[in-house]
Amino acid sequence: MPETLVILAAGMGSRYGGLKQLDPIGPGGETLMDYSVYDALRAGFSKLVFVIRYDMEAQFKSTIGQKFERRVQVQYAYQELEHLPAGFSVPAGRAKPWGTGHAVLAAAEVIQEPFAVINADDFYGSTSFRTLGEQLRSGDPDYAMVGFVLRNTLSEFGSVARGVGRVNAEGFLENVTEMTRIEKDGDRARHTDAAGQTRPLSGDEVVSLNMWGFLPSLFPRLKEEFSEFLRQHGNDPKAEFYIPTAVNKMVQTGQARVKVLRTPDRWFGITYRQDRDSVLAGLNELIDRGEYPARLWP
Repeated sequence: MPETLVILAAGMGSRYGGLKQLDPIGPGGETLMDYSVYDALRAGFSKLVFVIRYDMEAQFKSTIGQKFERRVQVQYAYQELEHLPAGFSVPAGRAKPWGTGHAVLAAAEVIQEPFAVINADDFYGSTSFRTLGEQLRSGDPDYAMVGFVLRNTLSEFGSVARGVGRVNAEGFLENVTEMTRIEKDGDRARHTDAAGQTRPLSGDEVVSLNMWGFLPSLFPRLKEEFSEFLRQHGNDPKAEFYIPTAVNKMVQTGQARVKVLRTPDRWFGITYRQDRDSVLAGLNELIDRGEYPARLWP
């Protein structure tokens, strides 16, 4: 069976101000997705599933999809507001996407094998892909989360959302909490919740950047969790169904175990337009060290 990588690319990029997934960032005009696909291919992945929206399909396929279709099997899945479980409908005034958990559900019809999930607008590093690929090939029945160090994943220009995890002595996830407003605070960090309450973070916390390893058994569980989310929050125009929240529920109820795969790789990401220059500098540093060619696709 193919080693499958699901790339979540349907986000609207509201804080960035455009389709940041399609923004050329590398010295050869590469997007961050290019680097992820490059690392995935050399880690042994042989199938890509892009989760996109219908209104971005033509631009995405001409800019991104066609480039990879001659190198690897490529399929598409579509995340739309109206793609909901039976008995639910989009409430009036809802324009915001339903979140990353809903995006993963969109890929259910094209996946029957173990698979990895990543964001389109994050750079994860080659070791992260190699470690996750090995986990998927191992036949292990557990799910997996690639864990990064919080302080290495923050933006200088505003808040970010992270799934902050607690890991037990055996290396399994005990709890993961989606925190949507984490900011740098010197060498540490702080989180502000929906009520405006702020609490400090050390910066050493293990966090999820939505780099996961799953089995197809995830989909019925995720659909059940999404239905419960809709029952409780479906009329809230800003509520989102996050992967870490759903996984945390599965862990707490004993439906799944999640192995935490720690990575030494440095993370880059573009949340705000001002992040672009620092990401380009980081990529150039890796190129100078010989970890990537100056142009990924000759």
